[in-house]
Parts: sequence; structure tokens; C-alpha cells
Amino acid sequence: MRLSSVRRTALASPVAVLALAVTACGSSQGDGDKAAGDDRGGAGKTASAAPAPKALTAAELEKAALAQADVKGGKVTEVSAADDVAKGKVKPQEARCEPLALAETGVPLGEPAASVKRSWTEGPKKPSGDASTEEAIGAAFDLDKVLVTLASYEDGGAEAVLKDVKEAAGACAGGFTFTAMGETARIAKVAEAPASGGADEAVAMTMTMTGDDGDTFPVKVCVTRKGATVASFTVLNLAAASTGEDFPFPTEISDAQLAKLG
Repeated sequence: MRLSSVRRTALASPVAVLALAVTACGSSQGDGDKAAGDDRGGAGKTASAAPAPKALTAAELEKAALAQADVKGGKVTEVSAADDVAKGKVKPQEARCEPLALAETGVPLGEPAASVKRSWTEGPKKPSGDASTEEAIGAAFDLDKVLVTLASYEDGGAEAVLKDVKEAAGACAGGFTFTAMGETARIAKVAEAPASGGADEAVAMTMTMTGDDGDTFPVKVCVTRKGATVASFTVLNLAAASTGEDFPFPTEISDAQLAKLG
């Protein structure tokens, strides 16, 4: 895929992260992988007996959001107003696919009590000393960008968000089209992927996006729930967006964010 196509496609998502992808997200500590959407440790059985989790306030979400001190490398920044896509600017052709379009562009689903966003950009990688010019260029573009969206909900809203995302992932597996900030994005297919531990619930997806020139590349999105807070992760690898090849999800970022949610 031409880099110009990647740039044009990226306009449909905040912080140039529309072409995003994850085969799995959450903890990398080996809690035992389960298929996306499975209940963990019988959580569903105890939820009715336990008090409903409390929604975090805007101030509490800000404190819980990923910070520079939480990561070993790369750069954490706040998402600027210009890059923050509003819900009304995302319009799917099919209403049933709206949860996926919103999750992919980092827009909180439903009616959150509060929300906050952060962006993480990986630091540049150094090519090996004997790398060819092509390999050196590839290393320069082999950078991950992660959009992290936190949203807290009252009255079971967080559980409803995960339910909606799971249902949309199945209903829209054959692909869907949506516009974001006036730009058209085409998803050829959606495949659910295993989601490891670290959250009460998690849905991991690999979306295959079609660029302006017809080439395809992976877009990976993971939506998780910790109590009454939904944390979603949208990841772009510039090299993968150009070549169409897969790339590993930076689990250290989702691990660090989920750990701060308790």
C-alpha cells in the first residue's frame, strides 16, 4: 500500500490511528487465555450478589489514565481537541455495526458518566548494523501508536457496552462501512481473537481494512471492562499499514492501563 493511501485512510480516525489491530490484548501474565467474550472465573455468578461497581468521576478517570511514568518507553500524550472524534461524527451504514465503528475510532459507547483519552507512541527502533536500506526504512516505520479510551458508566452501562460490542462483532463479521469526520472507512471482515486476562470482560478483534487503492491491512481493536469502567485500545503500526502484514500488540500498554484501574 502506498504511504499516501495510509495517510488518507488515517484521516478517518483520531491521532492518525485508523489502521489499528490486535490479535490479543490485556494481561501478558499467563492468566489463561479464553475466547473473546467469555466470563472469567465465574464472574457472572457472583455479580448478582455483589454490589454494582461504582462509576469513576472525571477526576478519578484522569488519575487512572495512562501516564508517562507507567510506561518504560515511548511517549504518552493527551488527545488534542482537534484529534478527538465526536460520536456524532461517526456514521455507520448499518446501525448494528455502530459499536465497532465507535470502538475503532476511540469514541466511548453508550452514555458514559465520564471519559478520557490518551495516546501512546512507540519510540523509534534502530536497525541492525548490517541492515539494507529497505530494512532500515522498514525499521523506521515499525512504530506502534495506541489510542486508549476510558469511560465509566452508571447502572450496568459498562456491561451493556461489552454486550453490544460482542453482538456487533458477530453480526458484522462479513465487514461494514462507516464514515468518520467525513472520511469513508471500509472494513472487509471482522475476526474475533483470543483475549487474555487482566479485565473482568474483554473482546479482541482483528478488523481487515481496505485502503483507497484496494490493498488490505489489519486493524486491531480490544474493548475491556474493569468494574464500571470500559478501557478500549486501538493500535496502529505504520509499517503494517503500509505492507498489510500483521504485527504484535504492545501488551505492556494494556497491562499498564488495566493495572491502574484496580
